[in-house]
Amino acid sequence: MLKHTFLDLGHAPLSNAYLSEKDLNSPEVHLPLKIKVCDRCWLVQTEDYTSFDKIFTKDYAYFSSASNSYLLHAKNYSNKMIKELKLDKESYVIEIASNDGYLLKNFIEKKIPCLGIEPTKSTADVAGKLNIPIINEFFDEMMGKQLASEGRQADLIIGNNVYAHVPDINDFTKGLKAALKINGTLSLEFPHLLNLIEQTQFDTIYHEHFSYLSLNTVDRIFSSVGLRILDVEEISTHGGSLRVYGCHQNDQRITKKNVDKILKKEITRGLQNLSTYMSFKDRVNKIKDDLLLFLIEQKRQGNKIIAYGAAAKGNTLMNYAGLKNDLIDFVVDKLKFKQGKFLPASHIPIVDEKIIRKLKPKYVLILPWNIKDEIIDQLTYIKEWDGKFLVALPKIELI
Repeated sequence: MLKHTFLDLGHAPLSNAYLSEKDLNSPEVHLPLKIKVCDRCWLVQTEDYTSFDKIFTKDYAYFSSASNSYLLHAKNYSNKMIKELKLDKESYVIEIASNDGYLLKNFIEKKIPCLGIEPTKSTADVAGKLNIPIINEFFDEMMGKQLASEGRQADLIIGNNVYAHVPDINDFTKGLKAALKINGTLSLEFPHLLNLIEQTQFDTIYHEHFSYLSLNTVDRIFSSVGLRILDVEEISTHGGSLRVYGCHQNDQRITKKNVDKILKKEITRGLQNLSTYMSFKDRVNKIKDDLLLFLIEQKRQGNKIIAYGAAAKGNTLMNYAGLKNDLIDFVVDKLKFKQGKFLPASHIPIVDEKIIRKLKPKYVLILPWNIKDEIIDQLTYIKEWDGKFLVALPKIELI
């Protein structure tokens, strides 16, 4: 396969490697972050410079339950699947990358047997306290076959925001096939490559994400292992995602028309044209330059600026733009787990929300822009001193 580099973000730190004060004087690990596209299968990937077990460690700091809007998304999805698949106490549900139990708790409440597979101890421990059975390991083909041999194949396998995180996507997909009942349903959610390209969502690129997926590429991967895309939905999470429903190749259910519609849309919009990718970096640099110019001008005017949300995507933006605490005073995060630590490379301190009322910043830069409405509702009180919200992608916007 011929792969072409179309974005080079330089040597970047691991985006979720938040630092304690004692770590600030220690050398940080910075790894090359180059994005390549294959001009045959159109899979977009980072070059894998580190093993995934060094990224998803016991101290992994992403907890899905931190977002109220995402909790509602998970609850609505669970209710939809329970109704459509007629799931009950005789059914079996597996979620891969079950995180802190944000989703499976909805099945537990309905007394539907389930299993969470979650490699990070910090989040798995929280899920265990919700009485969710957990396997604290990475999922792969071997585990899928092991579950099948134990009679634990699933009526529904869920993988929300995990498919892009696995370094060997073919092995992972073979595991899905092995663990799926003969008439079972597979459901995967992942950010849609089309939105990343068209809306210049370069901040979703970091070492934790190995692949950036189109429906065409997923269709190829499924077919190679004997799975079939049954249906697909375009959903709003993470800046625009796909929810793909899959089944075994010989399943009697008919493929929905929406699959062909989105496959054709991707081709029409240029996802199988190399020039689409090669023009991407110019747009990335414009976002970086516009943000820097704005922040420098505001600092010259004496305005205070803080950021909200110590998210991995925020670290990509901050570090590519070279931002330090001379321009951004603090980053606020509601997770106690992150407070008192520092962002990787930029070393901007992560603090509790109470600093906002004390500091009264003129601007709050929202880093996880995908949940900006939730954050704006939470921090609406900054209007009391004529504070404004700022997002950088897909262009500078004051709210």
